[in-house]
Amino acid sequence: MDDYSVMEFYAEGLAKENLSLLYQFYQAEELCDVKINVGSRVFSCHRLVLACVSHYFRAMFKSKMAEATEKSITIQDLDDEAMDKLIQFAYTSRIKLNTENVQSILYAASILQIETVANACSNFMQSHLHPSNCIEVRSFAQQHNRVELIKTTDTYIRENFISVSQTEEFLFMTFDILLEFISSPDLNVDSEEQVYLAIMKWINHRPDDRRANLPYLLEKVKLPLLNPVFLMDNVEREELIRSSLECRDCVNEAKNYQMSIASLVPEVKVTERSRPRKSYAGVLFCVGGRGASGDPFKSIECYDPRQDRWFPVADMTTRRRHVGVCSFNGLLYAVGGHDGSDHLRSGEMFDPKQNTWKPIAHMATLRRGIALACLGGVIYAVGGLDDTTCFNTVERYDPIQDYWAFIANMEVPRGGVGVATLKGQLYALGGNDGTSSLDNCEKFDPYLGRWLTVASMHKRRAGAGVAVLDGYIYVVGGFDDNSPLDCVEKYDAKKDNWTLVASMSCCRGGVGVSALGGRLYAVGGHDGSNYLNSVEAYDPLTDKWEPAQGIQQYRAGAGVTFCDCSPKLLRQVTSAYSTGHL
Repeated sequence: MDDYSVMEFYAEGLAKENLSLLYQFYQAEELCDVKINVGSRVFSCHRLVLACVSHYFRAMFKSKMAEATEKSITIQDLDDEAMDKLIQFAYTSRIKLNTENVQSILYAASILQIETVANACSNFMQSHLHPSNCIEVRSFAQQHNRVELIKTTDTYIRENFISVSQTEEFLFMTFDILLEFISSPDLNVDSEEQVYLAIMKWINHRPDDRRANLPYLLEKVKLPLLNPVFLMDNVEREELIRSSLECRDCVNEAKNYQMSIASLVPEVKVTERSRPRKSYAGVLFCVGGRGASGDPFKSIECYDPRQDRWFPVADMTTRRRHVGVCSFNGLLYAVGGHDGSDHLRSGEMFDPKQNTWKPIAHMATLRRGIALACLGGVIYAVGGLDDTTCFNTVERYDPIQDYWAFIANMEVPRGGVGVATLKGQLYALGGNDGTSSLDNCEKFDPYLGRWLTVASMHKRRAGAGVAVLDGYIYVVGGFDDNSPLDCVEKYDAKKDNWTLVASMSCCRGGVGVSALGGRLYAVGGHDGSNYLNSVEAYDPLTDKWEPAQGIQQYRAGAGVTFCDCSPKLLRQVTSAYSTGHL
């Protein structure tokens, strides 16, 4: 036999048998070398087993402290039943959790540094969150510094705030925690009235003790976004608010903002309080367009600001690039464009509640590079072009009558025009007249029935994105002839002038732009070399663009618009559509 031969023998299952034998020794109190005293109970244990599971005991037994060699050790402030469960876990690797014992076991596991059990307890509590217990769970998690449990519970409370606010436990939430929740843009409510009613319920539970907190809480309620009737009848007349100067200031700010929107007073400063929360901010739709293959899309992507993701909804019935889009009464309209073979005069309407498209009446004119806007309950289709002509014609659609009619022509033909409505007037911005990109602009007054010239932009541009935000018109990107642009400017209708603001991170011709939640979103486009799927968002309060979640499909010439509908409802009705549906 070779003197150098080696054999390794592995006794499968022996480790498990040894652990089982140790548990038998524990149950029979044999070969134990330490007694653990908790409450009225004494546990005879093996140091080595405890040290293997608990960092607390490992540090104790390896230290030079007296406990390292003492035969009996007392641990204060732990539940003896929880200690019994944890010691048995040390020997068996099993523990049974329920709603009655989980908090005491988590507390003991945290003290004894048995993280496997502590994590299991946290997971159990997360899976059993309910409006009636989540506030207690959060308080417990904060006391014991369970960071992940705090995060999960906070998310649950934000998501279910209305249900939570109707529980008895809500009345005992601490001021600091309540302030933190209502300050969050991710708070899931249907309207700001619900936030106001919740804080007043909390205040009125102990009005004498809590009235001093009201100004701080009311400051975080987006009062400018309340229904004006609710603001006047409920908020302004509330005695606790009437008796506080700070609260009255908040109410007056809200009233001034609402009157400014109605053009009854000069513009007021925009603040975070005038920005909607993500749950009721609405959604963005990105409609049609084209990519590198050249074929127009009929696919639609929808952006949910709360989940920060785009998801598909039902396709249009027709492929459309350089399509005009707008929303009206919670419905999405897509009109005109090019299907890859022909120019279009057809239109269709999307109902988010049904996830379906339906045809509408045809325009009189076949055209792409068209722009839509809604004003006074009707939809305007402005400009556009075909293979030979840029148009100055404008058609007006009545959604109730399902009928198109021509109105006064623009002064200038405008293919790839941008449009917006502001203070009761329709603006046509830039475009291409068949020779070059334009910087000139005009507006249509429905009462006069004619177009009037307004100030020209700083840059010539066609295929730009246009949106209204905080009382200004923004024009974003586009093409100066064949050169894509990254520059952005805003129009002040009162002063009739344009101001350059921060440029985007890249050039975007054929970009889609819309306002959502107090920010502008620039979606896709073409940078001169490539079609883009990137998105960036502009914050007027900081004059900065930041990257946002990109669309799934690289596309330019898409229509992008805001729609006042529920993203949660959209996700429910589009559950049959996968992210690969594009």
